[in-house]
Amino acid sequence: MSRKGRRQASNFSLAFLDVMSCGFGAAALLFLLLKHGIDENREQVEMMDESEVRLLEEEIRIGKEDLVRARNVLSEVDMELADAQGLARQIEEQLRNQRSHLDVLDPEQWDEEIKKLKEQLAALEKEKQQLLAEQREGENVQKFVGMGDRQYLTGLRLGGERILILLDASTSMLDERLVNIVRRRHMQEDIQRASPKWLRAQDRAAWLVSQFPKDSHYQIYLFNTDAHAAIENTQGSWLKVSDKDSLDKAMASVRKHLPGGGTSLERAFLSAGALDPLPDNIFLITDGLPTQGLNANKENTISGIERLELFKKAVQGLPQGVPVNTLLSPMEGDPMAAAAFWQLAQLTGGSFLSPSEDWP
Repeated sequence: MSRKGRRQASNFSLAFLDVMSCGFGAAALLFLLLKHGIDENREQVEMMDESEVRLLEEEIRIGKEDLVRARNVLSEVDMELADAQGLARQIEEQLRNQRSHLDVLDPEQWDEEIKKLKEQLAALEKEKQQLLAEQREGENVQKFVGMGDRQYLTGLRLGGERILILLDASTSMLDERLVNIVRRRHMQEDIQRASPKWLRAQDRAAWLVSQFPKDSHYQIYLFNTDAHAAIENTQGSWLKVSDKDSLDKAMASVRKHLPGGGTSLERAFLSAGALDPLPDNIFLITDGLPTQGLNANKENTISGIERLELFKKAVQGLPQGVPVNTLLSPMEGDPMAAAAFWQLAQLTGGSFLSPSEDWP
């Protein structure tokens, strides 16, 4: 073969080898790329499978716990069902016994028995009403006649072995309005005693007296700038409720009294503490906060704050552990009185009432 022919054959061989090498290289590269993608997909699939396995395991665990709880509930329901079945059997047995007992009775006898029971019930109710009426009549140591049936006060603790009534007899008890108080203060004594507000206060004291237990003791103090017993020479002592003459005398003294002077609640409370033994129930009939303490004010006027301070000081002199029940007739210019006396009731365990003008 000539040199030219050999050269052509060699060039062809080299070109073929180059093509084959490139083909194998491309195939190898393609294989590596595909294998890398497959490995990544496999890792993702494996991670997803592991997550699903953990989720299934958690669901299985929760399901087992729910199954245990359901079994416990089922056991409790079975026990309750057994108890209910036992109770149902007892009720059925009782019903059978009742039916057998009723079958023995004649229907006509039923009506007769029911009629007798109704008659007995009516007789017992009538007897009960008579006993209650006799009891009320026996407990009321004094008769009190008001404007109709006015026994509607509630919340008052009316009992006690030693009952004290503190009746405000200051000038302010002449009227609810300041201008009318000033006018009435300069009128004749008979007109002052006939002041509607003062008469209502007396009536409330009389109503309380009529509710005293017969076996208890009492005392009535009138207070303004001072505090004194309604019956002279009985200061500091207790009187028997069963002594009707002393009750009549005390109320007669209250009726004759003429309101006047300032209001010293401190002296009233100190006089309560001077009783021996101490009272176990106090009824305070007043119209507002005090206007002075143990001594008279140097000035003619006093503010609401100053009156409240006098009230707080007066409470300090009150015997400990004694309930105070206040019947308040509010007056003009004393808006803090109701709240103060309500707090006093809460503090002492008593009560606070502001009755209507037509009571009692």
